[in-house]
Amino acid sequence: MLLSVSCLRAQDTLVYANPSEVGLDSTYIYTKVDSIMTLGIQKNAFPGAQILVAKDGKIVFHQSYGFHTYDSIQKVSLDDIYDLASVTKILGALPALMKLVDEGKIDLDQPFSEYWKRWAKINDKKELTLREILAHQAGLEPYIVFLNKVTTKNGKIKKRFIKNKAKRGFTNQVYNNLYVKNKFNRKMYRIIDRSKVSSEKIYKYSGLTFLIFPELVSQLTGQSFTTYLQENFYKPLGANTLGYLPKTKNFKNKIVPTELDTLFRKSLTKAWVHDENASLLGGISGNAGLFGTATDLAKIMQMYQNYGVYGGKRYFSEATLKEFTKIQYPENENRRGLGFDKPLIGNDTLPLKDAYPAPEVSLESFGHAGFTGAFVWADPKEKLVFIFLSNRVYPTRKNRNLYTLNIRGALQQVFYHGNLKNH
Repeated sequence: MLLSVSCLRAQDTLVYANPSEVGLDSTYIYTKVDSIMTLGIQKNAFPGAQILVAKDGKIVFHQSYGFHTYDSIQKVSLDDIYDLASVTKILGALPALMKLVDEGKIDLDQPFSEYWKRWAKINDKKELTLREILAHQAGLEPYIVFLNKVTTKNGKIKKRFIKNKAKRGFTNQVYNNLYVKNKFNRKMYRIIDRSKVSSEKIYKYSGLTFLIFPELVSQLTGQSFTTYLQENFYKPLGANTLGYLPKTKNFKNKIVPTELDTLFRKSLTKAWVHDENASLLGGISGNAGLFGTATDLAKIMQMYQNYGVYGGKRYFSEATLKEFTKIQYPENENRRGLGFDKPLIGNDTLPLKDAYPAPEVSLESFGHAGFTGAFVWADPKEKLVFIFLSNRVYPTRKNRNLYTLNIRGALQQVFYHGNLKNH
């Protein structure tokens, strides 16, 4: 187990415990979860996965199921490292932004162009605020496929952007024997500058600015994005596997593969970020690129659930965390917090099949899902942290049974229904 006895010194640090210690029925929980996970693997929703649940500051459930791939060779292990995809948004970009808001270096309601200067002269972007942007209320385009810029229509890689060996100006590694031009990020910023902004202010999910945030954080702090995150968050939390570019770090932990990529990398993507846009930034982005174990995710999610405190250390003010994790534009039928996802509006009235996430989560709860099959959720009211890690994109992203079977919502619901008093 990754959590040492020294953890016990601070009351708000996670320790392992039995479900019964927090009033949960072990038999009910294990029976239900095993049934849902067996179905998921049988229906090819994922080759394997793991679940970690913390209740009242105690890890009461941490189990792995299945294998890394459908050949059943490498079993899923509790200390496996996963590609977190869009969960990166709330564990990479957001902690940095929340700290900068806390310190008064960014104002949520000032034009974002005051900080990202290149937007100051762009008419449809100069007045957008960070609040609108983070709540997906700004009208920005959802996604731009930058892979189209480095490949021809026939799928051939353009040599002026990608090289097979590291050389001057091409030191950002995308994959084994693939290096992207170091200045490609500038091309991405220019394309984002030119992207259209809708005049209609409605909820429209957009990850574009998350490609920008690492550079912005670096400009505002004078440190590289990765150094800033490591020094301020991951290292003091003891989240040793949480970070970018795991291939370069010589972890003993196994790294779970993602997709058999036929478009770009022409092989099984493993230990390098799956998301193509993040890969073209050298694997370091605010939209994707983070990797980590379930226990390390639990530490940062527990800190969020505690509204900024973990292991006796305060990372953010309670006010900042509460601001970021509340619905910003409910009058617009927009459920989002600032970067954080929230339950559907009226979620508690919906049947499980229509709900997101489980209907029983509180209004105060928040989290995020990732394209590769990751999902993290914290519920401060119920003191419940739920983490689900899988590689549902293996062997292909066309695998959508994780969604159609609503496996994550069903699993999460078990821990709300599993109270000993009910059984």
